[in-house]
Amino acid sequence: MSATAPRTPAVDLKLEVVVIPVADVERAKQFYANLGWRLDADFAGPDDYRVIQFTPPGSSASVIFGKNVTPAAPGSAQGLYLVVSDIEAARKELLDRGVAISDVFHANGDVHVGTDEPYLFGRNRLSGPHPERGTYRSYASFSDPDGNGWLLQEVTARLPGRVDGNATSFASSADLAAAFRRAAAAHGEYEKRNGGQYDVNWPDWYANYIVNEQAGRQQAA
Repeated sequence: MSATAPRTPAVDLKLEVVVIPVADVERAKQFYANLGWRLDADFAGPDDYRVIQFTPPGSSASVIFGKNVTPAAPGSAQGLYLVVSDIEAARKELLDRGVAISDVFHANGDVHVGTDEPYLFGRNRLSGPHPERGTYRSYASFSDPDGNGWLLQEVTARLPGRVDGNATSFASSADLAAAFRRAAAAHGEYEKRNGGQYDVNWPDWYANYIVNEQAGRQQAA
């Protein structure tokens, strides 16, 4: 088979909405409002039609549920991922809001088969965050009242090709602050390697570090 050059899409295709099936619309509305998600819409038609839209904080995509909006069975939406920059802080916030959520867990190396609830790395979960706190590697899971399954996934640096390398953006001030903290820690090590001298160009170093981290590029020593 001959290799062909990838075609550049003619138009942007941005994931906008995920439809989740629920049995009790009011109960689901109360649950997602309690998460602190933004209520974008709640409207009904005369023929038992209703649609509600919520958007998670910092997300470009929203969720929709209601009556007569999907034929899927309530609770059948599984593997809905919410990316967070600090898994333990995100889990604590949900606990404070009264949400039943699992402990933080990570994958068991290359073992993917087990008896646990399935997630990105299979059905085998080990307790606690990833030992090296590797990006994409720490999780926690929870469900809405209908059983639709959500997972928190900690992402602190994107792998190459996962984001536009020419664009740097943050969904919230909290995510930007977390990037600054990681840059500060890395810069501290950089100064140590250079004899502990104060780096007058630290703003440039921070900026390059954050841009490279988000684009998944290797950091300079």
